[in-house]
Formats: sequence, structure tokens, C-alpha cells
Amino acid sequence: MKLAQISLNGKKRLGILTKNGLIDAAASPGGNALRTMEDVILGGEVALKNLRLFAESGTQPILENDICYLPCVTSPEKILCVGLNYVSHTSETKSEIPKYPVLFNKYNNALAAHHDVIRLPSAAEKFDYEAELVVVIGRETRDVTKEEALSCVFGYAPGNDLSARDLQSRTPQWMLGKTCDGFAPVGPFITTADEINPQSLKIECRVNGELRQSANTRDMIFDCATVISYVSRFMTLKPGDILFTGTPAGVILGMPKEKQQWLKPGDEVRVTIEKLGSLTNVMG
Repeated sequence: MKLAQISLNGKKRLGILTKNGLIDAAASPGGNALRTMEDVILGGEVALKNLRLFAESGTQPILENDICYLPCVTSPEKILCVGLNYVSHTSETKSEIPKYPVLFNKYNNALAAHHDVIRLPSAAEKFDYEAELVVVIGRETRDVTKEEALSCVFGYAPGNDLSARDLQSRTPQWMLGKTCDGFAPVGPFITTADEINPQSLKIECRVNGELRQSANTRDMIFDCATVISYVSRFMTLKPGDILFTGTPAGVILGMPKEKQQWLKPGDEVRVTIEKLGSLTNVMG
């Protein structure tokens, strides 16, 4: 099942994607209690069962022109990211293959939605895309084994770990170049975990229609279960926390300097992940 957070007539709503289009979960039995993605995550299997039944009810879909997408999750306690998690990306950036997951963070100010215009900050010049699989945590997770880790996942979504490379490289810490406003678009949908094998998904990025990245999540150095288990040894993951799991080769940073054409206002970036859909943003 695919779920989205949307704004409808100025009010936050939870949308369910059906074969006929997106329907408003507020009209479902108990829908008044399910107005946000966090409501569904906390509602667990009971909430998901009710939404699945409602999705089959034949409810009239919302007109596409009336939909304004919101970030899939609006109040995660943590936004964690994995760097250098594809061998191809370590090669293009001339980095060593890490022995442990390389972790950094973003903050809620970086969250953005499908179709949002991402305002590029005037304090930087070298803006880059990173197509990534995003994991959304479904329950409190502490010290889980790799074998148990995926049972803690609510769902998966396309994400773009936008980066200001000149800010990222200003110091040994990457954070400044990673968490500018709008630099963590996610969506448009979260696909529930029961439908997805996260380690067998084709992932692509296109800029103005031109293919820039193309790989498969099976190429990760540290798979999703390993990352979740590793992180949970040090901090408790909470429902609604999100993990960006790394990007494959094809980023601008990995190109020869004479071919590096950094993102600029007006550029459209589309991240597509098999079975999850496409996330599109225009730089502004």
C-alpha cells in the first residue's frame, strides 16, 4: 500500500493510492484518528488493515489538481544518512570502502515534498543530487539484530540527499553541506514494508530528463538491515525516524572537473525507485 501526506483545501490529509487515484483517508472508518503518517505508524497493523479495506471501497479519488504533496513524514525525531554506501560511489569520489557505515545527519528544516521548489542557498555554488532509498522506521528500535531489523520498518520511499559540495568539504564534518533548507526531499509516497524487498530495487536519477544515476540497491555495501541494526546499538530509533541509505555512482562530484555542471535554478531532478515511484523537484 502506498500512502502520502497531502494538503487538501489547506488541511493536512493522509492519502491512499489506489488503482483509480489518490483517496482521502479521512473518509474511512476511524479516519478522524488517521490524519497524518505518524498516526498510521503509531496505529500499527490495525490502522493499516483498516486503510487497506477502505482502499478497496471504490471511494471517488481526489482530483490531481487539488493535491499538494507534503513530506511523507513531517516530524521525525531523527533524520540519519549513510555516506559512501555503494562501491561505485566510493570509486568515483576516490574514497576508501568504509569498514563501518559512515553516518551523518540532517534536520527537519531539510524536509521537502514531491514537486516542492528547492531554494538553493546563496552561500554556496556546487549543488549536487544523490538518489537514495529512504527507510521509515515503524516501531521503537534498540539493539536489534540484523535478522530482526527489517521487521522494525514501516515502509520505504524515494529520497534525494541534496548536497552543497563546497560547504560539505569546508570542514571534515559534512553536516553544513547536507542540511540546508529543503535538502531532504522524500516521497511522494511511502510504500509499506510488506510489499518491498529493499535489496532488490532499481534506482535512477535524471536531471532535466538526462539519466545520471542507474544502479540497484543490491549494490549497497551495508544493506538496510545492517544499517538499522548498527545504528540501533548506539541510539534508539523511534517511529517515524527516517534513514537515507546512500547513493550510487553518477553524482556531479564524481565527474571530471571540466564536466562538472552543478545544479542551478530551473533544473529538474527526478529520483525513481522501482516499485516506489518517482520524486520530482525543481531547483529555485
